[in-house]
Amino acid sequence: MVYNVLMLMSRVCCLLPHRALLKLGKWLGILYFLLIKKQRRLAIKHMMLSLKIEEDEAKKLVRKSFINMGRNFFEVLYMPALNKKNFTKYIEIDHLERMKDALAEKHGVVVLTGHVGNWEWLSSSFTMNDLPVTAIAKPQPNMDYTNALNDLRATNNVEIFSSGGSELLSAAKALKKGKILGFLQDQDGGPGGAFIDFLGRPASTPMGAAVFAKKFNSPILPCFILRKPDGTHKVIIKEVLRYEDTGDSDKDLYNLTYKMSKILEQVILENPTQWLWFQKRWNTTVEQQKQKRHIVKTEVKG
Repeated sequence: MVYNVLMLMSRVCCLLPHRALLKLGKWLGILYFLLIKKQRRLAIKHMMLSLKIEEDEAKKLVRKSFINMGRNFFEVLYMPALNKKNFTKYIEIDHLERMKDALAEKHGVVVLTGHVGNWEWLSSSFTMNDLPVTAIAKPQPNMDYTNALNDLRATNNVEIFSSGGSELLSAAKALKKGKILGFLQDQDGGPGGAFIDFLGRPASTPMGAAVFAKKFNSPILPCFILRKPDGTHKVIIKEVLRYEDTGDSDKDLYNLTYKMSKILEQVILENPTQWLWFQKRWNTTVEQQKQKRHIVKTEVKG
């Protein structure tokens, strides 16, 4: 039922001009801000702690972030209407040559990004330039929503590996084939993550991006998509990062993860209304930390 409703909404959205989606998204975001108290309160709390601001200022910024989220929702539904002829009206890419140069190394590219701006359109910006994109994504609590989202991504030729299955093998094969592999680095890394201060508080940080970069000698490109004042987007591709081998793999992986975390943190601080502040980013406490060697054990053949 949910799947059918979302796909019907998508067909309707694809008939509308982009400016209409922005207006609808604004009102959806305001409605969500007013009605969904739990996420609103959590977002305000996180913003106050991280940005060291008062509640009134945090409320204003969180309201803007919810509006951006509402616009993202309708733009995701609009993805089947994106094509190579029209996408440049909505998405500008800065330093695309960095991505092409990294892919030319033939070791795949690990993309560092987060829940910033319309991250779903970040993948589309690359596929519209005929670049092969894959990503690991957590299934949503509602599988109908997950299936609809994956089908919408597929219209833009984005290959998704759902976590909880054989995603590590699939991701490894993607890099081995020289594809882009995206990692959302702003999720809770659980007890096995690297504990790094993120926006002023210790947070368990996933080490997958660093681990894969090490195993496959893949360059890492920090890439973010930011909404501009006119409602369109700009993709920022920062300078390449690489795994530096000093002989202490745990230390090297931690240091690389630290660098990536700080890059993401800076993007959020510069664009606080474009991040999902109600994420459970700080769920895992330092006391829950588990020490382990971070090694990709997946063997890839062929």
